[in-house]
Amino acid sequence: MKTIKYFILFFCFSVFTNLVFPSEVNIYTSRHYDSDVELYESFTNLTGIEVNIISGKSKALIERIRSEGKNSPADIFITVDAGNLWKVQDYRLFTKIKSKLIDQIVPKNLRGENNEWTALAKRARVLFFNKSKYTYEELKNLNYEDLNSPQWKNKIAIRSSNNLYNQSLVASMIAKYGENYTETWAKGLVSNFSRKPQGNDRAQIIAVANNEADLAIANSYYLGLMLSGKKGEKQLSAGKKVGLLFPSQNKSGAHINISGAGILKTSKNYDNAIKFLEFMLSEEAQKHLVENTYEYPINTKVQPSKLISQFGLDFKEDSTAVSQFGKLNSAALRLMDRAGWQ
Repeated sequence: MKTIKYFILFFCFSVFTNLVFPSEVNIYTSRHYDSDVELYESFTNLTGIEVNIISGKSKALIERIRSEGKNSPADIFITVDAGNLWKVQDYRLFTKIKSKLIDQIVPKNLRGENNEWTALAKRARVLFFNKSKYTYEELKNLNYEDLNSPQWKNKIAIRSSNNLYNQSLVASMIAKYGENYTETWAKGLVSNFSRKPQGNDRAQIIAVANNEADLAIANSYYLGLMLSGKKGEKQLSAGKKVGLLFPSQNKSGAHINISGAGILKTSKNYDNAIKFLEFMLSEEAQKHLVENTYEYPINTKVQPSKLISQFGLDFKEDSTAVSQFGKLNSAALRLMDRAGWQ
């Protein structure tokens, strides 16, 4: 009888605790995809852990976490570009992610030093060309390193130097080749710009579709968004006019960046945070990500969306550790300024 009484008391206490102190995980995120909300709901349905979200731009959220200090309610910070994750780690705001499952799924080059953050999805920064001007066969051996050639004078569209995606691309070049080579390359690239850098990644792809440039550098998932029809008929039409090229036939391979997350040192729900990150790397969550954001999966059991996989699945990925992008960000910015990259 005592055993039954103790069980009933324990059960009642557990129910009471969950009612008064509900199980939760608090997330600050700069990802702006409505489809992510569906993932959070799936996680809650699966685990009973409530997901509380604060959204904003990366810089603002990082400053918020810093200003909140020990009183920050945030358990997890999710953002795009490894440079942002490195910055949070450099501020010593992350703690080590202790998960054998995450270690198994995520390659070491896509995790932060000391496992203080991890990739959730991959992003390839690639080349786009107008299919009415060029064939894939004509360009298949083209690499980033070739873009400073006089052959491409006034023919390349790309975003400005204040764009973190471009800063990370230059940082990866510095990591591989050093500053002297990369500066010479960047000066040649700038001399080949078809126009003053302007607009977002989709604007560069549209410039190629409209014959304002022969080549554009942009993230591959933007073409997925355009071809999905989610961005309207004009962008769908533009997307159909361009081809996608992975600079991976020679040299080091296509530049890979990430969307990722880390757990804050001040987290009051560490175990729940681990469960959430493990869920985000599960087959269910990874399938949802790639079908709605057109990023590349981290989990190798999941294939990319058909809208993106039609351009190839066997391309070579640059294996440079993405943690280098943040470490070399300042050097990349100074180099881009010296090269005249506006």
